[in-house]
Amino acid sequence: MKLLRYGPAGRERPGLLDAEGRIRDLSAHLPDLGPDALAPERLAALARLDPSSLPLVEGTPRLGVPVAGVGKFIAIGLNYADHAAESNLPIPTEPVVFTKAISSLSGPNDPVMLPRDSVKGDWEVELGIVIGRRAAYVEEAEALAHVAGYCLVNDVSEREFQIERGGTWDKGKGCDTFGPVGPWLVTADEVGDPQDLDMWLDLNGRRMQTGSTRTMIFGCAEIVSYVSRFMTLMPGDIITTGTPPGVGMGIKPAPVYLKPGDVMTLGIAKLGEQRQEVMAWRRQEG
Repeated sequence: MKLLRYGPAGRERPGLLDAEGRIRDLSAHLPDLGPDALAPERLAALARLDPSSLPLVEGTPRLGVPVAGVGKFIAIGLNYADHAAESNLPIPTEPVVFTKAISSLSGPNDPVMLPRDSVKGDWEVELGIVIGRRAAYVEEAEALAHVAGYCLVNDVSEREFQIERGGTWDKGKGCDTFGPVGPWLVTADEVGDPQDLDMWLDLNGRRMQTGSTRTMIFGCAEIVSYVSRFMTLMPGDIITTGTPPGVGMGIKPAPVYLKPGDVMTLGIAKLGEQRQEVMAWRRQEG
């Protein structure tokens, strides 16, 4: 299944994508696509529904983050050897783990807003893992049984904040709008092997990143198992698993960074596509 949430920010409704690519409303069957909806038995119940029996959603509504109530947004850094090389950093011997603030989450096609004083905004197409069952000290062989599904993530970054301002990477990764997720949560049974997915990202129509999850240093099962040793993973948590080469800071002879008006488009096989227009910082109300 391809599960999604649609509607204005803060007022999204649950839905699914039918075989013809149309949105069907799930509101009669669950209040939202939150952590409780991701349990294996709940997903199995949704899979038994006949999509044609669900109300058809007209038009092209805004899509939100496909999971409500995300508790943790965990990220894995330098998980592709060629990306580590372009970052001038050694290939890690264990997964590099950091967090993206929950407040960075945004819909797959919402604008990306550069933070105030930003000078080195950057892009990263990544595979996201959505946890469906509580996972603590799980063995690698059992890890994927704790996964509800997968999604597309743009791990937007501010490299000066991340690298040059001291401390951890988190403050260059967690700015508002720096976590576009979606368009859908694709259930694990539909994705199949998560280590066989092609991925790409374009900036203003120019291909910047081309890669595949086949070349990840640490695969999805190892990542889930590893992270679960250090923190309990809960339903609805998202782990974004690293990016292939082609990010702006690695471009030779001179890096390329995001500026207002730029457009990022990106996708992963089976997981759909995103499109974000970059905007300058402005104070947000509320």
